[in-house]
Order: sequence, then structure tokens, then C-alpha cells
Amino acid sequence: MFPSTIRSCPARRVMRAGIAALAAATLAGTLGGCSSGSAGSPSPVPSQSSASAGPSGSAAQPVVLDERQRGRTVRVTVGTLVVVRLHSAYWSTPTSSNPRVLAPAGGGTTTTATCPPGRGCGISSARFTVLGPGTAHVTARRDACGEAMRCPPGQGRYDVTAAVTR
Repeated sequence: MFPSTIRSCPARRVMRAGIAALAAATLAGTLGGCSSGSAGSPSPVPSQSSASAGPSGSAAQPVVLDERQRGRTVRVTVGTLVVVRLHSAYWSTPTSSNPRVLAPAGGGTTTTATCPPGRGCGISSARFTVLGPGTAHVTARRDACGEAMRCPPGQGRYDVTAAVTR
């Protein structure tokens, strides 16, 4: 009866936009899988990051690392909190190669209750307190990058070097 009114209805345009946004989000989630970050992908983080104490002598903001820093060196100062967040439940909990430099301060793996089988939805994380000068590697491993799917070369190991100064 009012076909031109129905086609131009603002509520209908909003509904179409919502459906398009939902489709885009679903596609992004499907393509994301457990292969977040790759050895060859560009990173907005420079190869050497630094953190230091503020003018009042208090510790700087935490340094947060994820898959984008894999294979890089991060420069931090004593007293900094380093947080590692790897975006798949297939990763082992990140560890420090030198607890006198990067001391473990908690971590583990959290999974998403509504995750479809084989997706590895969740985060493997760890926190480290920078205790003293030196070098330490933060490492994690995974054998699977999906249900019954072995990781391709370069995707099963996470390693970041932390270079600590006073």
C-alpha cells in the first residue's frame, strides 16, 4: 500500500546497516582464527620499544606485548611491569628465560565459554616484574593452530627479547 514509504523508512536503513556490520564482524572473527599475527606481518610497534620511570620516580605504564612483537627486542627499565597477551588458548603460558631479570608475577590461559570447537578462543597471558638489568627472553609455544591442525613453520614459537637497563 505504501511501498515508497517502506523502502525509505529510516528504521529499515538502520536494520540493513546493522546486518551489514554483523556480517563484517562474523567474517573478521572467522578469518582471525588462531593465527593472530605472523612473522612477516607489519607491526605498528617499532622493533625496539622503551619504557622508563616517570619524573616522580614511579614506575612507568606497563609494557604490553602480543603477537606483533614476536622476534623483536623491547627495551625496558627496572621496576616496569611487562604484560604478555597471546590471542589464542593454544599458546602455552609465556615464561621468562631469566627470572632474576624478568620475575613471573602471574598469568595463565583464559578461554571463552561460547567458543566453537577448534577455534582456540581465549588469551594466554603472563605478567613479569622487571627486577634487574640484563637480558631475558619471553617465550611461549603452541603445537596446534586449530583443531587437529599443526602450526605452519614460524607460527608455533613466540620469542621476545627484553633488554633491561636501570
